[in-house]
Amino acid sequence: MALFPGSLKKWVFALALAGALGIPAARAAAPDHADFPTPVESYADGGETRLLVKLAGRVQKDPFNAVATLLFLGAIAHTFLAAKFRGISHRFEKQYEEIRARLDGGESSSRKLERAADRKKFFEVVFHFLGEVEAVFGIWVIPLAIAMTLMEGPETARAYINGVNFTEPIFVVVIMAIASSRPVLYFAEACLRVVANLGRGTPAAWWLSLLTVGPLLGSFVTEPAAMTICAMLLVAKFYRLEPSMPLRYATLGLLFVNISVGGTLTHFAAPPVVMAATRWDWGTPFMMANFGWKAALGIVACNLLAFLVFRRELLALSAPVGEFDKPKPDVPKWIVGTHLLFIGFVVYASHYAAVVVLTFMLFQAFVMATERNQDLISLKSPILVGFFLAGLVIHGGCQGWWIEPVLTSLNPLQLLLGSTVLTAFNDNAAITYLASLVPGFSAQAKLAVMAGAVAGGGLTVIANAPNPAGQSILQSHFGANGVDAVKLLLAALIPTAIMILAFLFLP
Repeated sequence: MALFPGSLKKWVFALALAGALGIPAARAAAPDHADFPTPVESYADGGETRLLVKLAGRVQKDPFNAVATLLFLGAIAHTFLAAKFRGISHRFEKQYEEIRARLDGGESSSRKLERAADRKKFFEVVFHFLGEVEAVFGIWVIPLAIAMTLMEGPETARAYINGVNFTEPIFVVVIMAIASSRPVLYFAEACLRVVANLGRGTPAAWWLSLLTVGPLLGSFVTEPAAMTICAMLLVAKFYRLEPSMPLRYATLGLLFVNISVGGTLTHFAAPPVVMAATRWDWGTPFMMANFGWKAALGIVACNLLAFLVFRRELLALSAPVGEFDKPKPDVPKWIVGTHLLFIGFVVYASHYAAVVVLTFMLFQAFVMATERNQDLISLKSPILVGFFLAGLVIHGGCQGWWIEPVLTSLNPLQLLLGSTVLTAFNDNAAITYLASLVPGFSAQAKLAVMAGAVAGGGLTVIANAPNPAGQSILQSHFGANGVDAVKLLLAALIPTAIMILAFLFLP
């Protein structure tokens, strides 16, 4: 009985808050669910040139816009606080262990201590969950769904969430799982070893190879696959050697930025490119001529600059004698080739979620049939990343009301810089997708928004779809609290600036 009044109070508070804000609990008549979120063209405010006035008018017409964006900003703020929540979780864990030690020692008042231990364990798990970056946007879907239900009605809320396109999250989950398999890693390591051997296979040579060649491979095996491969090999060849924390963050910033721009040699590998290429009629030759070669030069410049800054430490890193020369178990070429075919087909069918899922089922059957040459494929990291992206897509679909007028109010230079900044707070694929819906975008404006979106893709974990995959793999190498969002932002600033200059000034 004690739980019911508390729940009732929460609902009364939510309804009272909605009333205080002047928000209707639900629309009187069930609307056409296709009109939610409110289509941009229905605002009929094209003649208004003042951005703030236009945004205020859209909020007045549909108050849910403000609520959805406030919740979205709350989720973003949560990602920056994730490390703090993990720190709180560790404190509760320590307190729990201390109480358990007292109980194991036979201390009296054990019933009281048992209850205290249960409370500590509960809060440890709660704050650990709140500290998982991959869970953040999924968590914030809950208040979004509640607000949507109260303001728009339960049918509209169900129709919206059911109508969200989850193709990209599904694709990322599958491509991450396949790319993390032993045959694919074996093949990727063999290719990257050729480059690393030019520097005698030292940790510094592997570092340069993984941060230069690895991201460019993303243009062919897709960015999520490249991120998975590079992150896993960085663990084996670099992070396990315990470099200094500044070098660890510098490497993570380079990895995220380089992966974001490294997929621009083709039109099918980078999520922000995929979202707009078809609408703007951009093919691989166009991407190579306008972005690819500039991105490659920018990657080389970023890596060389970082190498010069950390040269002494990188050259001093060493693995145990013969560690990098240990023979690895060979994987038959036909198995490697089959895995690469699976990746190729998943990329080809990436717009068809059902086909991607069926292909993954066939892949799992193949892995079972060739288990002697396989490792157990862990789905924890891919599913967490997919959960993150699914939550982000749900939130992102409600942000078009302000992204569209912000983008159209900027000139090409402002657009490039503006899309870079917006990308840090919203998935870059969402930015380019929304830009592709803007009528009358000039060719120069399209180039600018794409350049800004891919250049800013390393600033935060949410800026580019593959970033959560990289963070998930590398998290344990950044201390007990994992990757700090502010330190990542600072580490990615210089590489991001270099990429912006490359897109701006290279002909």
